[in-house]
Formats: sequence, C-alpha cells, structure tokens
Amino acid sequence: MSRRTVELTLSTSGLDADGKPTLDPLGIAAPGRPDRLAGEGMMVNIGPQHPATHGVLRLVVELDGETVVRMIPHVGYLHSGFEKLGEYRHYNQIIPLTDRTDYLAPMANNVCLALAVEKLMGIEITERCTVLRVIACEMSRIISHIVWIGTTGIDLGAFTPFLWSFQQREMIYNLQEAWTGARLTTSMTRVGGLMADIPEGWAEELRGFTRNFPKVLDEIDTMFTNNGIWCGRTQGIGVISAEDAINYSLSGPMLRASRVPYDVRKDRPYLDYETYDFEIPVGEHGDVYDRYRVRLEEMYQSNRILEQALDRLKPGPVNVDDPRVILPPKSRAMSDMEAMIYHFKQVMEGIKPPVGEVYMGVENPKGELGYYLVSDGTAKPVRWRIRPPAFINLAALPKLCEGALLSDVIAINASVDIVMGEVDR
Repeated sequence: MSRRTVELTLSTSGLDADGKPTLDPLGIAAPGRPDRLAGEGMMVNIGPQHPATHGVLRLVVELDGETVVRMIPHVGYLHSGFEKLGEYRHYNQIIPLTDRTDYLAPMANNVCLALAVEKLMGIEITERCTVLRVIACEMSRIISHIVWIGTTGIDLGAFTPFLWSFQQREMIYNLQEAWTGARLTTSMTRVGGLMADIPEGWAEELRGFTRNFPKVLDEIDTMFTNNGIWCGRTQGIGVISAEDAINYSLSGPMLRASRVPYDVRKDRPYLDYETYDFEIPVGEHGDVYDRYRVRLEEMYQSNRILEQALDRLKPGPVNVDDPRVILPPKSRAMSDMEAMIYHFKQVMEGIKPPVGEVYMGVENPKGELGYYLVSDGTAKPVRWRIRPPAFINLAALPKLCEGALLSDVIAINASVDIVMGEVDR
C-alpha cells in the first residue's frame, strides 16, 4: 500500500481542520471540492438487482435535482474467475467456460476460442466448418441484438416489440438446440472443427427463418424509428463523439454509432468474411438513437450473411483429418487399437499446442471479443486473457451519463448493451 493510500485510509474522521468534510458522498477523498450540493445533493443506488441494469450492476449516482452530476459503476457481483479456471483446463475444456461469459451469444464465443487455438497451432479448418461457424456467429449476433431491442423497449415503456423479438429469439434457440442439444450453453466448437454437424433438414429451417425475419424487423422499425416517444427518449441522449469513443477503446455498435466504421470482419477478416457481401452500418450523432439504428440495421445485414452462407454450404467433413486434434469416431475407437490410443491420449492428456502466444479478435455482437493465450507446450494454457467488449464499453458509462437526467440513465445504460458474465468474467 502506498503512503498516499495510507494517509487517505487513516483520514477516517471525514473532517478537515475547519470541520468541513474531506470525503464526498461517494467516499472518495476530495479536500478541495466545493460544497455545491449543500442541502440539495442526493445519492441514488441503481442496482445491483437485475431489472433495468441488465445484470447485477450497481450504479452509484450523484444527483443535483434530477441531473446526474457524477456516476460510478460498481462491478464484481457476478465474478466467476473464468480466466483463472481456464488455466487449469485442457483447451477443449475451456469452451464451456466461453458459453458463460457473453451468455447471449455463446456460439460466437465458442468460435473465437477455437480460432485462437487453431491460430496457435497453425490448423486450417475445412470449408464446411468455416461456413457453419459463420452461420453460428451471425445467429448469435441476431439473438443478442433482438434481445437488446426487446428489453430496451421495456426499459422505455414499450412492451409489444419485446414479444415480437423474443419470439424470433426462440426460433433461433430451437435451431441451436437441434444442432447442439442445448439452447444457451452450446459448446459447439472443437479445436479443428465442431462438436457435430447440423442435422438433416436444419438448413431448410434456417432458410425459412431468414425469409420471415426481415418482416419482423420491419415491424419493429415501424414501431420505433419514427415514434415520438421513442425518439424523445433516445435522440440527443448519451452522446459520445468519435474521438472520445476511440479514446475509450469502444467497439461494436457503440463505436460505429459515433461515425467510426470499424468492424473486425472487414478490417481483420477471419472465416472468409471478406468474401461475403454485407455493409457496416454507421451512425451520425453517437447517441442512444443511433445505437438502436445501428443494431437494427446489423440484423438485416446478418440475415443477408446467413442467406449467403446457406448458399455456400456444401457436403463435406466438418473436422480436420488429424487424430492428434480431433477425437476418432467412437465406432473406430471401440474396434481399432490405434484409434483407441489416440482417443485415450486426447482425453487424458489433451491437445498440446507449440510454445508461443496468440491473440485472436472477432466481431462479437457487443464489439471486439479477443482471446489471448500463452502456451508452454502443455495441454493447458499458462495464461488465458479475455478482452471483453462489454467491460470496456461499460467504462464510458459515467461520461455518457454526466449531465443527463436520472430517467435517461436507464436508456443510456441499456444502449451500452452489457452482459455481466463478460464484465465480471
């Protein structure tokens, strides 16, 4: 503990030599702070209960009347220690942990982890696996954004679009369940491939979804985009400039709503995204309304990508042909000695990448998700570090809320689109 910290800690009386407070209402030492809120200031706790904070987030807000003077987010109520847990697991065993970070886009998290390990090992996945992973990522983007629009509508008093949006989410959940056996914790990737190929008839069901989904988006567009109440609650609220957005390291819709056209799929392509025809929606004013418009348009674009991916889906293997990476079929493991040995070694010893380190970034629904891995040549990473977009975007919340009304805090907080599993990881 530094000397300065010790001095602040020992100043427990809260009074200076003249008997005036040395601590502000948030408990932060501020000896020279003017007493501007004498008799008028109020401290309000928003959270850490779940409603309206989109997770177990606590916002301590300092008010002057109904105007936010200052805000401090308090995180850590959901801390699970995923990064440390990953250091004690084989690489494929880490995949279930990724489900539980951004639990609204689990498939996209699964894909990022597999891509990181494959990059470390120099593995080239099959063409069918590449297309199926694109489908998984864009389904995750639609799920995340459609949940955001529905819940943000509830935050601002609109209930019907919530029912429309969650109906569409359930349709994709049905597809995820048919593919992986789970609706939320999918764990669908493996290093070098996938846990399973899609079942028969699955692609036709997804194509049926892509035909109907734009009609639902049109209804949401009609309900919100020119609605006087919606526009009044979102336009000019929570504004952040392009320069500030870059300085705060924002990414995803939060960044693009501020006129910065950065998207990992375009700027650092992976999974052959550079060969797909889609646009990057960009806002103009960097307010809550623009974040809504960017996410709405991104769902149209994701639907376009899904249609193109379905057209590219050709028969073929989903896993690389390497028994050191992919488990042999169970029928072979029970009848062939060599296959049994490979099966035993993988399960007991795990995959062993070469010594080195790697960073893999992907464009997740909430922004750039990055996984940094350090390998010492064993089956477990020395270090697994997550670059979570929600955590970094949340850091800008105090700036977005300063000067806003208390009622606007709910809209601004919703517009950041946080998920606390990723923030507290």
